Amino acid sequence: MDAPNLLPGDVFAACISRIRDPGLKLKMESIAHLVVAASADFDTLAAQTRLHQFVRQAIVGGVVTTAEMEGVYTQRMAKKSAPGRDAYDELFNSAPNGKCPLCGHRTVSTLDHHLPKAHYPVLAVVPLNLIPACGDCNKSKLAALPTSANEEALHPYYDNIDGDRWLFAEVVAGTPAALRFRVQTPANWSAVLADRVALHFKTLGLGALYSAESADELLNIRGQLETLHAAGGAALVETELLERASSCRMARMNGWRSAAFEAFADSAWFCDGGFSLH
Repeated sequence: MDAPNLLPGDVFAACISRIRDPGLKLKMESIAHLVVAASADFDTLAAQTRLHQFVRQAIVGGVVTTAEMEGVYTQRMAKKSAPGRDAYDELFNSAPNGKCPLCGHRTVSTLDHHLPKAHYPVLAVVPLNLIPACGDCNKSKLAALPTSANEEALHPYYDNIDGDRWLFAEVVAGTPAALRFRVQTPANWSAVLADRVALHFKTLGLGALYSAESADELLNIRGQLETLHAAGGAALVETELLERASSCRMARMNGWRSAAFEAFADSAWFCDGGFSLH
């Protein structure tokens, strides 16, 4: 996912442009250079998986409190008709196909602060720290404070992990059949990246989400699979599932549908009627 082209200084200036309190306006203007510098530091550290080293500061520049910076975001950027709303909307609408880049499934409904604004107030309206996300993913990682590179949450502007296959699933025999999803990291990945992806999968509850979605998908295609099985047995069912897996993988290598259809096809039990409720 491409990083936003918005300039942090311009976004901050727009957000504080309508402040009527002269004292507050002066304080905000006095820290504008710190916001720009913080954005540059964030960019450097994120690119090197060193965001856990970003310095936390409750009072920005010794004059602006955390609560005041949070207000800049909630009242002067996120709020409809706010002076910084154009930047908010641009970030919100940047997600490909309107889907949350964190789970890859649910619809974007908010902006997520990659480093929480309650602990990193200087980054409250910094575009690089704001990611379009669904409400569930936003809540799941709300209090995440990394203390090492291994604990850093994946950042879609910096971490492109879709060049390698890492999401897999396996059929759990039963009535109905189910899928269990897992992370299987490639051998060429570093230990740090492997830990981060595993943490991402666990923290956001992606295993449970994808299992639930695959159960719903099976409900929708069960009738077709029964028809195919009656016409050509397990071989015809397997062929159909492999074609679906291939088509889905061209769109998203690590999409849950890609892993689901492949797992279904790989199970001889499933292809020979395990999909049925009878």
